[in-house]
Amino acid sequence: MIYSNSNKRIDQHDHRAMVQDFRNRFWIAILITIPILLLTPSIQSFLGIKSWFAFKGDIYILFVLSSFIYLYGGWPFIQGLLSELKKLRPGMMTLIAVAISTAYFYSVLVVFGLPGEIFFWELATLIDIMLLGHWIEMKSVLGAGKALEELVKLMPAAAHKLNSDGNVTDIPLSKLALNDQVLVKPGEKIPTDGIVQKGQTSVNESMLTGESQPVAKKPTSMVIGGSINGEGSIVVEVKKIGKDTFLSQVIELVKKAQESKSKTQDLANRAALWLTLIALMG
Repeated sequence: MIYSNSNKRIDQHDHRAMVQDFRNRFWIAILITIPILLLTPSIQSFLGIKSWFAFKGDIYILFVLSSFIYLYGGWPFIQGLLSELKKLRPGMMTLIAVAISTAYFYSVLVVFGLPGEIFFWELATLIDIMLLGHWIEMKSVLGAGKALEELVKLMPAAAHKLNSDGNVTDIPLSKLALNDQVLVKPGEKIPTDGIVQKGQTSVNESMLTGESQPVAKKPTSMVIGGSINGEGSIVVEVKKIGKDTFLSQVIELVKKAQESKSKTQDLANRAALWLTLIALMG
């Protein structure tokens, strides 16, 4: 049976929401970061603008702005920390959440009397960078999902099955069996992989094989499900169905690539785990 995309559409909706969420958080965090930078004493001294932006009580404005960016911009990472700890597998989210939380709470203590330096601007810029990175990552995941949906759309909804009496019956693809014969009219999508039994035509396989020119087909020629028939009617004998078809295998490969973690990501998660443990023990 051809891969169904109903569950994937739900995932696509979730990914679109996540992309929008990270995008919104990033741009709002960037806007809040600007006054944080301008109110930070070390930045003021470095840029020579202390006389322009320093005023009595500015540290408390800095505290309010930084609290907002920590709670709003840093919230996805705090949620990620809770999720990873619940699974007893600290990873990248834990590392980020520990870093921003340490910078924030230490700086808050300094604001209210603890001797030391504030790290609000470092907190803000770190959150900005992490939000940007996750926004880009979610967009990549969404792009892979869209590619999967486009592959699914290549398959027609039904096939014209030739009966033993010569009549044609339209049936869903799930009802096709090996060695069935199907009629493919000009301009229609070929319903499944098979061999041409009658007729001659040219077939557009560009979406599947990358071949830019239509491929000539005649009796004994192989055709691929999802490709587009050209100018002639052909009769195709079904040789592959369901998960064995070329398109279904491509869809499955894309699906696995989208859902599985790469070796680089696994390595990054293991590194994040050790960095988190080292930071906590330090």
